[in-house]
Amino acid sequence: MTRQTREADLRSLDRARLYTIFTPLDADEALTREQVLAAKRFRSLGRWELAGALWLPLLVLIMLLDEWGDVPAPIGLTAIVLTFFGLLAFALRGDRILGRLK
Repeated sequence: MTRQTREADLRSLDRARLYTIFTPLDADEALTREQVLAAKRFRSLGRWELAGALWLPLLVLIMLLDEWGDVPAPIGLTAIVLTFFGLLAFALRGDRILGRLK
């Protein structure tokens, strides 16, 4: 025959007993490295991600406009390089500004 467990038998669930086993959480305690990395995984969209997402559509758009407008290759290549460095500057400048505000 099995004996049924009652709530009174579970003494370890008493609040006073729990505080003797586990200390209450400290609100000022620093986060562990794993918690910091997990928080970074779910951060909002930043300038790097936005620049990366815009790069491919802009590249395709430049190539289509070059083909449609019969633009010479050096001008098309210059437009692609300027777009790349413009997006890179956009991404880098944003991180520097945010870094100074922190």
